[in-house]
Amino acid sequence: MTPDFSFHSPEQKIRHPLYTQKGIEVCFKRDDMIHPFISGNKWRKLKYNLIKATEENKKHIVTFGGAWSNHILATSCAGATFGYSTEAFIRGEEVENPILTMCKLFGMQLHFVSREAYQHKKELFTTSIHRDHAYFIDEGGYGIEAVRGCKEIITELSTPYQHIFCAAGTGTTAAGLALALAENELNSQLHVVPVLKGGDFMAEEMKKLRAPLQQTILHTDYHFGGYAKTTPELIAFVKDFVAQTGVMVEPIYTGKALFALHHLIEQNTFQVGERILFIHTGGLTGLLGMLDKFN
Repeated sequence: MTPDFSFHSPEQKIRHPLYTQKGIEVCFKRDDMIHPFISGNKWRKLKYNLIKATEENKKHIVTFGGAWSNHILATSCAGATFGYSTEAFIRGEEVENPILTMCKLFGMQLHFVSREAYQHKKELFTTSIHRDHAYFIDEGGYGIEAVRGCKEIITELSTPYQHIFCAAGTGTTAAGLALALAENELNSQLHVVPVLKGGDFMAEEMKKLRAPLQQTILHTDYHFGGYAKTTPELIAFVKDFVAQTGVMVEPIYTGKALFALHHLIEQNTFQVGERILFIHTGGLTGLLGMLDKFN
């Protein structure tokens, strides 16, 4: 029997002086409110993988990520919640941090592997003692099943928007959004903000996931030095936004995409009266590894 995976998130109109000044409306899709630990696009990416695992009668999940991975934490909690045992291969030297501690509390078995060994995930998967009844989920949940879950962000919307913004790490969420816009014949412009350096590769990743790119614009200049990198300007922006709106964001994903949105608004990129949707992809536990930057 497939577990009940019915989590939903609201759309919330955000009040900010910039939006009022420019005469536009910005709403957040509050995927950060889906669940405290299985939040945002992490849940979207897990949902249909877990359904497929159940259909294949596999009750052990094996996945991959870094030591601060929101995906690893979400997978461990989803396993405990829905009755799967979980196992993760962690890239790099053995460390301890709050994310991994919570993963272990949720019952996840952790293996630290070298960065070289980590490049061969399928081989690592075969080393699991549960491999005969294990289900493989790639780093960050990447894959077609994850795209299927991310498409539901669009089908849940209560009203159309002229523009939709999202952060991107693997391109999975962006691919799901692009596919859903095309399939539902919606005219929204999709704005994708890669959080890594050299983000032009995101177009190819989206194509690999069968996403059309006709409605997509990549904004590749908002990585702030690369994945998990920040600058004082970005930190100051995050602090100011949270204080002005009461909506918590982090500087690894949502903070960068939100900075891009605000920068484009300031440049009068959008017309008066346009409605913009910002996808809040959760991942707020990432703040735990960056608290020193906010002191």
